[in-house]
Amino acid sequence: MSLLTPLLRTHALTDFFSDKQSVQGMLDFEAALATAQAQCGVIPASAVKPIVDACRAETLNFTALANAAANAGNLAIPLVKQLTQNVKKQDMDAARYVHWGATSQDAIDTGMILQLRSALDETERRLQQLVQVLAEQVVCHQHTLMPGRTWLQHALPITFGLKLAGTLDALLRWQQRLREMRPRVLALQFGGAAGTLASLKMAGPEVAQHLAATLNLTLPDTPWHSQRDRLIEVAGWYAGVCATLGKFANDFSLLMQTEVAEVSEPIAEGRGGSSAMPHKRNPVSCAAILAAVQRTPGLMATLYASQIQQHERALGGWQAEWETLPQLVMLAGGVLENSHDLLRGMQVNTQKMRANLDITHGLIMAESVTQALASCIGKADAHHQIEQICHRAIALECPLQPLLENDPLVSQHLSSAQITQLLDPANAIGSTDYFVRQVLARFQEQGNEYPLSS
Repeated sequence: MSLLTPLLRTHALTDFFSDKQSVQGMLDFEAALATAQAQCGVIPASAVKPIVDACRAETLNFTALANAAANAGNLAIPLVKQLTQNVKKQDMDAARYVHWGATSQDAIDTGMILQLRSALDETERRLQQLVQVLAEQVVCHQHTLMPGRTWLQHALPITFGLKLAGTLDALLRWQQRLREMRPRVLALQFGGAAGTLASLKMAGPEVAQHLAATLNLTLPDTPWHSQRDRLIEVAGWYAGVCATLGKFANDFSLLMQTEVAEVSEPIAEGRGGSSAMPHKRNPVSCAAILAAVQRTPGLMATLYASQIQQHERALGGWQAEWETLPQLVMLAGGVLENSHDLLRGMQVNTQKMRANLDITHGLIMAESVTQALASCIGKADAHHQIEQICHRAIALECPLQPLLENDPLVSQHLSSAQITQLLDPANAIGSTDYFVRQVLARFQEQGNEYPLSS
């Protein structure tokens, strides 16, 4: 539904998979094929211009294409027929050489790869923007104390900068994977009817080389009609990025709960409201991100199932990719855009983060006291003693510090001043600063030169 595109997919990557772009991708293959074959002397040079001139999507009848595809089994067959007729109107002889030596899957797969290349270019640009704004927020909140949470309960103090750095660290790995996979994924498909290029006789490899060069695609060692690992790799990349950003959106929405109130989404007119409750500020960006991410496992399941393709050309598995892969990429585009807007404009309530550290009246710092006591009486005995004191603090609903100071065993080894220091969350963030610096260094090593200062 196009009505839901601004909400769930956005236009970030959607436009690369429009009907027009799908058709143009196949036409770009046909134009490059004629060019490459003429360079190799397979078809007359005079045939190239009429074919290339006709390879424009706006010259084709899309309604007729769609209707004919239902009987033909794919879009390429009626596309080649329409293209041939259009070329014939300009040059009867040139029309003989349209789609020479190729098969429908060559046009469809290479067309898809060309669409993916455009989408990957835009994806890389948007991912760059996302890691830049995220790195800036990491620096801004490098020393912002907040509760760390495990099993949805208070664990130990952390900083919001470290929490953000964890997401940045993952995205930097996705950034690196994207750069590494591009040459593998962006490969020409050209094998003819059964992957042998038999119709081109001995000229097949030479034509393939020129065709790959014309389209600026990697030349694979063999046609990959029924070997779909390239597509599952790029799909897995998009699904993985979605999962990373879905985890962040889920955490953010939990921090935005009324009782927690440590963060909130950007404020804008009409954003996050309720049709019934005027006071509501709903996490709409998080909802959009999570809605998209929850669809990716099903799409990936279809693509994994489609890996089982019969013999040299597939029945069903190949066709199942046509809508599934673009849907996944388009959803990922929405996730990237919504995540960028969320991170850029998010509101962080640093005072509430600090206040939430104190809601357990010192219990969050019990491990620090245990460690200090353990150096005197051993880990097991210290853990048992502090655990008993924590249970009393909970039962009596009182702060931990006076119970520690009045405990004979604890006070024997730890002074009141030491206990005060041990219960200060700022003294218990361990190697947090080191980890944050490591991620920011990696950020800059990968060529992200956004001006940062830490």
